[in-house]
Amino acid sequence: MPASEIVNYLKQILRENVQSTIPSLEFSSVGGGSINETYEVKTGSNRAFFLKINSASTFPLLFQKEKNGLEFLAKQEIINIPRITQYSIVSNYQLLLLEWIDRGLKTETFWKNFGEQLARLHKKTNSHFGFEEDNYMGALSQRNDWSENWNDFFIQHRLQPQVRIAINKGLLSQKNIHRFEILYEKLNSIFDNGNASLLHGDLWSGNFICDEKSQPFLIDPAVYFGHRSMDLAMTTLFGGFDKSFYESYHYHFPMPDNYREQWDVCNLYPLLIHLNLFGSGYLYDIENILKKFVA
Repeated sequence: MPASEIVNYLKQILRENVQSTIPSLEFSSVGGGSINETYEVKTGSNRAFFLKINSASTFPLLFQKEKNGLEFLAKQEIINIPRITQYSIVSNYQLLLLEWIDRGLKTETFWKNFGEQLARLHKKTNSHFGFEEDNYMGALSQRNDWSENWNDFFIQHRLQPQVRIAINKGLLSQKNIHRFEILYEKLNSIFDNGNASLLHGDLWSGNFICDEKSQPFLIDPAVYFGHRSMDLAMTTLFGGFDKSFYESYHYHFPMPDNYREQWDVCNLYPLLIHLNLFGSGYLYDIENILKKFVA
């Protein structure tokens, strides 16, 4: 159950939203990641909302950045985004209240539509890599300073910051640190340097919803303009997506011949984040990728 000041604040906000008095709210705890309190909130009229709560001081502006990312994706009118009801700071809590999406079946049509829509999103491009503001990737801050070159951006604002954290935590050996340095020199032969694609930024299997009409909704973004292989690579981690998703994406936006090589390198970023957040259980996968490119 959320703190009383949050409950009272939500009654006020939802009273205005549903245009009816709300004597009580029903809260049901749901899964929503490792750092947030998450609830399904039902009103007396049986309207449902999704509520996320976190500390306003531990993760400053976390939900404001998420809100901005959701709104930026929604403006593209390509993939469904849950409607934002409210973002607020109440006492020392930050909260984000979203439309509740009832789940449906992930049919083959769902996966084909999802692949096509992601391809269309990635065709929204920018001449520079980065974003108009920094944000978060999970519980860690993510720098998005603009860069003209993907490899420079990837090294300076994705890999190097996480490698430094891992070094400070004693999680990387000198051999692995040296392998990263060698890998940086090889990136020009792995990635092209075309326009930057609009990315969800954290596209694993827990960050989308299939609704009752088997339509995809994106949630929990870490938005920026980057290499499109970043999104595609991350779909293969922690469960992966259906084969028809990739076939549909490739049909609408063909992938390069060395896409598997690109995906391996791209996944070093989320794997480093998981290494820094959750410990050495992710080191094996990082080392295996590095060994593919550095003897």
